[in-house]
Amino acid sequence: MYRCIIIDDEPIAIRVIKKHLSAFTDFKVVAECSNALETMPIISNEKIDLMFCDIQMPQITGVDFVRSLAHPPKVIFTTAYRDYAVDAFELNVVDYLLKPISFERFTKAINNYLEQNSAKNSQQNISETDAEQRDFIFLKADKKHHKINLSDILYFESLGDYVIVFTANKKLVTKERIGSFAGNLPAEKFIQIHRSYIVSISKIESVGAGFVEINKKKLPVGRNYKPELNKLLQKNK
Repeated sequence: MYRCIIIDDEPIAIRVIKKHLSAFTDFKVVAECSNALETMPIISNEKIDLMFCDIQMPQITGVDFVRSLAHPPKVIFTTAYRDYAVDAFELNVVDYLLKPISFERFTKAINNYLEQNSAKNSQQNISETDAEQRDFIFLKADKKHHKINLSDILYFESLGDYVIVFTANKKLVTKERIGSFAGNLPAEKFIQIHRSYIVSISKIESVGAGFVEINKKKLPVGRNYKPELNKLLQKNK
């Protein structure tokens, strides 16, 4: 059963989403909120798989709210405005639905979520032994698949729908979102420090106020990623 939360300041919008969602037996609405701030304790204390989130709301927009979460659930934005689409998809959301939301378009969004969830579960089924033995990745760039040893990677930098992978002596540009790397890299070797950067832990030369330094380049540390970085620093004192 997929546990869902709906955030919208328009009651009629919540009713439409609930009605559409009622056609899918594996989904359950566990909470309805009229603004993003009401959602915080629920997300903190309960397992939420999917969040339907309006964008234009009082106090804080849906985009800024999702951006503020260190580990947000999967998100489907529901809005009457097209203007936020670029910002929304930079957050690796499942979908961006424009109101009024037809059932056909809603179904497509649910299918997108199920496909992503299925892919995630497949990745999680890789055994720990396999993960430990995985010491390279293949990157598609320049119409070829390049084999890159994980030990050679300095960091990953996101540029929207593209990611630049930096090694000591070259860089490769691949048409992927950074989220596709975040879940597949060994956690003991890589850490995400910003929504646009994943770095090799062994290549970090220094850590300063709001940045890490790798290969003499300062990379920004996002506010939401500081706790994990601090945890790493404490662990390796």
